[in-house]
Amino acid sequence: MLYVTRGLVDTLLRFAAERDPDRVTVPLAVTRARDLSDADLPDETPVFTHFYMPSEGDAVNAVFGMQLGIPSGETPGIFVSHPVQRLELTKEDDLREVIFIAVPPWEEDSLAAFERGGDRQECTILDIEPPEESLTAHEDSG
Repeated sequence: MLYVTRGLVDTLLRFAAERDPDRVTVPLAVTRARDLSDADLPDETPVFTHFYMPSEGDAVNAVFGMQLGIPSGETPGIFVSHPVQRLELTKEDDLREVIFIAVPPWEEDSLAAFERGGDRQECTILDIEPPEESLTAHEDSG
């Protein structure tokens, strides 16, 4: 079972709608349930709560397929929009441990989660707020 916050889902669907008919790919990060005050889940349960803004025109990323501005290992998930395709994993998708895919009409019912092998995963949307993070706090924890 996967967990994601409603705020993250709403934001990702908005990104997809704004970029339509172009695809959008957004790396996703998790927060452990113990750090989410309203999560009624075991402490170690990962909840998708945050994203890294996609960088436009990043030549290194386009050539080598890596995100240099994102700390390694901190984005076990990725969101991919499929403006003109079915709600399924494709060979063109950037793979992570978990891949969230959305298709038009860019609503909650048109979003699904998959594991990197292509199997659909059950996902629950939580009505909770992620903890606020600052760049300074993030840098100090590393």
